[in-house]
Amino acid sequence: MKKTIVRTLSTTALFSCVFAGSALASTYKVQKGDSLSKIASDNNTSEDNIKKLNNLSSDQIYVNQTLQLSSHTPTASVQAVQQTTYKVVSGDALITIANRFHVTVGELQQWNSLKGTIIYVGQTLKVSAPGKTVTVSAPTTTVPAAATVTTTKAPAPAATQPTTTYKVKSGDCLSKISSQFGMTVAQLKSLNNLKLDLIYVGQTLKVYANQTSTPAPAAPAAPAAAKPATSTPTVVTSNYIVKSGDTLGKIAVTYDMTVPDLKSLNHLTSDRIYVGQTLKVTGTVKTVTAPAPVTQTDVSAQIVSIAKSLIGVPYVWGGSTTSGFDCSGFVFYVANKAGKSLPRTSAAGYYDRTYYVDSPKAGDIVFFENTYKQGISHLGIYLNENQFIHADEKHGIMISNLHSPYYTAHFAAFKRFY
Repeated sequence: MKKTIVRTLSTTALFSCVFAGSALASTYKVQKGDSLSKIASDNNTSEDNIKKLNNLSSDQIYVNQTLQLSSHTPTASVQAVQQTTYKVVSGDALITIANRFHVTVGELQQWNSLKGTIIYVGQTLKVSAPGKTVTVSAPTTTVPAAATVTTTKAPAPAATQPTTTYKVKSGDCLSKISSQFGMTVAQLKSLNNLKLDLIYVGQTLKVYANQTSTPAPAAPAAPAAAKPATSTPTVVTSNYIVKSGDTLGKIAVTYDMTVPDLKSLNHLTSDRIYVGQTLKVTGTVKTVTAPAPVTQTDVSAQIVSIAKSLIGVPYVWGGSTTSGFDCSGFVFYVANKAGKSLPRTSAAGYYDRTYYVDSPKAGDIVFFENTYKQGISHLGIYLNENQFIHADEKHGIMISNLHSPYYTAHFAAFKRFY
């Protein structure tokens, strides 16, 4: 389901919409993956303001919930039409346009028959699916006209990309396969009509042919010191590409920075970062041997071991002891026994305390939505090979397969505790 977007747009964006009056974005409908901090950051407000306007006593929100973002009442009449378009301006990239309209790069490529991510100034792109509408509010203030830009000649259309097939092996994930064949995850999913990131061993996928099979290069490391034998720190100013498992705290420690300094340098208004994001870093990196990277191997192994030892314990609503568990009580008990200190909360509460991973490992958390209620409503512990262990209402603690029709239909995300 596409979300309805209410936001203010500059005059450089050309839409097939008719505006009357003046309006200010004042409401927002919660989407999958949203949290209060993300919504506040995206809409230039604060979590406290949203909670106050909506009489929220906690940070818990649910999918399709309508939140008040401003005390202002819209005064504009807005006419929503189909096939909203956007004209590319200088500085645009496909990913920034996708983020602006809350769609994916793959959807933009599909709607505009793009084979890659190359776009050009003056190009008109479709930013909504055929038959869908986007609601837009008129700007509330006068916006200067777009700056004059030098247009470039549109590139010649690329020839159709030849394809071949690939059979999924144990340990594979979409990001690994797409890197191997010089593709993006969005291209791989579009080529195979995949709606989710779930794949299974033995599955045959279409991939680009005539591509190198070498994995994508790792993110660039910090520049090497001129004299590795000395322990004198060298001041470094460079770019860092976020990897799976990274947090602002971890990156700040690596570059001898504080989290506020790192956020200020990159104009970040929240602690949310994503894999592949480029961050500016500046600090001191010791030229002696770097410390071993922090991993969750030991904790994850304990989580899996403890979880399996509880197979057969009955289901009890609200339970978090060996006398009986519900789904969130089970994760609470196992994580704390493994040394991961967590509060007792709901599935949605744990969803907000985790970050997304594109290649799940044993011990990670798998979330489901719209089971007995709307939004994030069930969770379990991932075990590899598309299996997970959880508290089942009928059978208690048991192992299930993600490819069963029920769990495939309700799958939400793979995530990992901070």
